[in-house]
Amino acid sequence: MYNISYSHCQRLLLTCAAALLLFSACKKTGSSAPVLTGVRYYAPPPNDTAMANLTPTGQWVVLEGNNLKNAVQILIDGVPASFNPTLFSDTSAVVQIPSVIPFNSVAAGDLNTIKYTTTGGSVTFKFNIVLPPPAVTNISDEMANPGDSVWIHGANFFLISDIKFAGASVDAYNVSVDGTTLAFVVPQFSAGGPLVITTKSGTTATPFNVEDFTTGVLCNFDNVMTYQWWSAGLDNSSVKYPGNTGTYAILNTGGPLTNGDGGWWNGGRSINCNSAQWVPVSNLNDPLANWALKFEVSVTSPWNGASIFLAHNGDWKYIARYEPWKGLNGATAPYKTNGWQTVTIPFTQFLTKPNGGQDGTGLMAPDLTTLVGSSGSGSINAYVMNDGSAPAATGLVVAIDNFRAVKIK
Repeated sequence: MYNISYSHCQRLLLTCAAALLLFSACKKTGSSAPVLTGVRYYAPPPNDTAMANLTPTGQWVVLEGNNLKNAVQILIDGVPASFNPTLFSDTSAVVQIPSVIPFNSVAAGDLNTIKYTTTGGSVTFKFNIVLPPPAVTNISDEMANPGDSVWIHGANFFLISDIKFAGASVDAYNVSVDGTTLAFVVPQFSAGGPLVITTKSGTTATPFNVEDFTTGVLCNFDNVMTYQWWSAGLDNSSVKYPGNTGTYAILNTGGPLTNGDGGWWNGGRSINCNSAQWVPVSNLNDPLANWALKFEVSVTSPWNGASIFLAHNGDWKYIARYEPWKGLNGATAPYKTNGWQTVTIPFTQFLTKPNGGQDGTGLMAPDLTTLVGSSGSGSINAYVMNDGSAPAATGLVVAIDNFRAVKIK
């Protein structure tokens, strides 16, 4: 027969009661599942209004609901969102929407959802999440030949329904997982035209033509031949520079340049062209940033040091520097290209020479007329010099083609 004392039973009952109280307290403070009721802008009043949809742009928003503390994961269309728990309350949570959502691979069940998980449970909230329209920032070679590969850089290359390159349809292409790179083989085309990309969310078209050897062309060394005979050599060999579109010029320093070597007039170091129309007179009131100088380059040997200087009409007041071997924080690295590549130099990068400074490192022109004159015309001049304080690590041999002034906005 068991003999259990009264005091022992009393202690057992007290222990059970304490456990029940502790369980009840935990349930009240942290075990309830979250509830989402809406999304609003993360902004001071009165701009903190309710949102009707979200776009993957990296913006910060406020999720509203209940039991939102103790979040362990927040998914937007199945993609983890960034958040800072210190910005949470029981009824609101500040969250950063992902800058990229790979719509091509999002599961059907994850589309237009916000899944919010805490230590107390999870909730899936239906909300309209919109794919932004496509955007193009760069084309690897705007003058590529049919059959050549080109790479398009930009954003939101998802759910593509149509691509036109110079008016010709592109039937096969590859897209990076993050939708920022699009690659395809140039189709047969009959004339120049824009690159047009259509997706489920909209259409984008370049404001300039690709495969256009006439519009805005200053010198292409073929049907627009303003080149002066002296200095840089000309060639049309597709063995030396495969993928060429005819004749091109070759800048050649003949070896590394010593520091302070400004002898651009020496053989092979400059391209000098006669006058051509940079900007139509009717466009001279456009913003300076709407225009750019473009050309193609092919660099087959490593280039590290010495700079290509670009000038309008031989005027050294505003100079653009082309130095692809320069990196951030003064770092340098040998530069080569994979075939021909398009270079875009916005007119805002034509800069003055500050007192005691280097050409092309000062202030930009206040407007187009200041840069290209009241007629909008002038020559194009490209020079190679080393105005740095150290010898160039390598020489420079680069093929250049298709100088043109282009409206980019």
